[in-house]
Amino acid sequence: MAKMGLDRHTLLVAAAEIADESGLDSLTLAALAQKLKVRSPSLYNHVNGLPDLRAALTVHCIRLLVETTRDAVIGKTGDDAILSLCGAYLRFARSRPGLYEAFYKVNTQRHEELESAKQELLNLFLRIMEPYGLGETETLHAIRGLRSLLHGFASLEQHGGFQMDLKVDESVEYVLRAFLEGLHTSKKPIHK
Repeated sequence: MAKMGLDRHTLLVAAAEIADESGLDSLTLAALAQKLKVRSPSLYNHVNGLPDLRAALTVHCIRLLVETTRDAVIGKTGDDAILSLCGAYLRFARSRPGLYEAFYKVNTQRHEELESAKQELLNLFLRIMEPYGLGETETLHAIRGLRSLLHGFASLEQHGGFQMDLKVDESVEYVLRAFLEGLHTSKKPIHK
């Protein structure tokens, strides 16, 4: 029987806190049970083991990321929307390091909710790319590039990869401005 007040959402919030405090690898069923003050077997009322917990945590992460970035782009289009989305994305990665880690470490698993959440994120990127009129394939290439830029900055920053005496946010803005300049001039389809 599930502990009174313990539900899947509460479990995911606690799991995210563990991941943010100590890293995703520190998230175990035993650590989660200890944090929630329950016995480990009672967690199986809400998840089917550690892989299911991590997949659910990834879904939780993506949905929070979509909510955060969607809120940042409300009322904005074009370059302003992209810059706002990117700023919100990087702030999310900085403020939720363990949860963000779940986003890129676990999102290769097949999981119905995970596919739906990933599609929500893609749809958001597709909407902000519409004003550029790149065409379907080129838009997807641009989204891959933009996500790679964002993830590269987020990941390198999380792992202490920026040691120079140069502000990371200035580098982000410089690279994003160059990326946007490329969007404005790159209307040619890509062919082999």
